[in-house]
Amino acid sequence: MATVNVYERYYAADAEFNGVRRHAALVMLIADSDAGNIRYEAAVTFFPHNDDEDYAVSYDAYFSKVLYEAKGRRSKKREEALLQEFQQHIDELAQGIQGAVLWEKPLKEERRG
Repeated sequence: MATVNVYERYYAADAEFNGVRRHAALVMLIADSDAGNIRYEAAVTFFPHNDDEDYAVSYDAYFSKVLYEAKGRRSKKREEALLQEFQQHIDELAQGIQGAVLWEKPLKEERRG
């Protein structure tokens, strides 16, 4: 199985989970391919980010949602279409814990794989 982070970026965030305030989030569009099948999922993990150097991601506040699953392989066209709706899916996941990703406040440059 090959797993690739198609897109990932750190953003400021506002959430609380397991009694810990979370001030940042890592958002990801993940592609998993195996035996002629492809699956894309949106994922977000909220972490404390107590200072500008703190990027110790804690996976206790990790949430994901499968966006697409079928026979086939990676498609740049499909990935771009999924990225068009990506923020909406991440916002839905964040609302599950009454959290929010502050999209207007990126903490690092985006990475694509």
